[in-house]
Amino acid sequence: MKINIEENKLLRRPEWLKAKIPSGENYARLKSLIEGKKLHTVCEEARCPNMGECWNHGTATFMILGDVCTRSCGFCAVKTGKPTELDAQEPYRVAGAVKTMGVRLAVITSVNRDELFDGGAQIFAETIRQIRIVNPKTKVEVLIPDFKGDEFALNIVLDAFPDILNHNLETVLRLYLTVRPQANYRRSLELLDRAKRRGFNTKTGLMLGIGEKIEEVIEVMKDLRKINCDILTLGQYLQPTKEHIPVDRFVHPDEFKMLKEIGLNMGFRHVESGPLVRSSYHAEGQI
Repeated sequence: MKINIEENKLLRRPEWLKAKIPSGENYARLKSLIEGKKLHTVCEEARCPNMGECWNHGTATFMILGDVCTRSCGFCAVKTGKPTELDAQEPYRVAGAVKTMGVRLAVITSVNRDELFDGGAQIFAETIRQIRIVNPKTKVEVLIPDFKGDEFALNIVLDAFPDILNHNLETVLRLYLTVRPQANYRRSLELLDRAKRRGFNTKTGLMLGIGEKIEEVIEVMKDLRKINCDILTLGQYLQPTKEHIPVDRFVHPDEFKMLKEIGLNMGFRHVESGPLVRSSYHAEGQI
């Protein structure tokens, strides 16, 4: 599927997609802390509309391995290029921030680091371990890249025993070449399947309104249930800049509600579905 970005006009956002600007004393304190420890959060890098709400509820999503990605996905606001940063002290700083912030659920994600032999898996694992050392009560969800299908790298992360193993499919099979040109739909399913076969809670997410058809979304959901994926998130795609894939349509809240009911009837343990849902939205209730 080819999309000519120049010929697409920006659609006016409906009322249900308007989110409050993050504010408040606690939000300002946490933002200052993260900047002081020289950390990145996907909340800020990906311009998440729920950032203030999640931070105030004890959930934070830390983006490790720098803020430059080796891939160029058509939907993502994170910078693309050749990374120069690999900081072995980063897991300790993340753990320190988790303790100081009083985070109950730490979500750890990263850019893709395809130039590294393990895709950054060892930094993921050490971050999990350090969080457990400083605050054993904190739950840890990892939102990992596909590691180019390398089972060795995946096992490095799993051997650190995260509470949830999350890897987002992002979209339907037909749109992969446009949305995730350096990824592979079947490879991502295999990653989730491997984690599930090792006994982990598995999770994935899809963006809607990027050109998919409802029937294709349901087919993805069926594929996920074949590998016993536990948790599914469904949210509205929002175009971060005019250089990215345009929004095809704004999905009505009733359609999100319908998809949630279908998912629960299929056997998903939890489905978080709504216009402003992002991968870590209400994640503290999914453990």
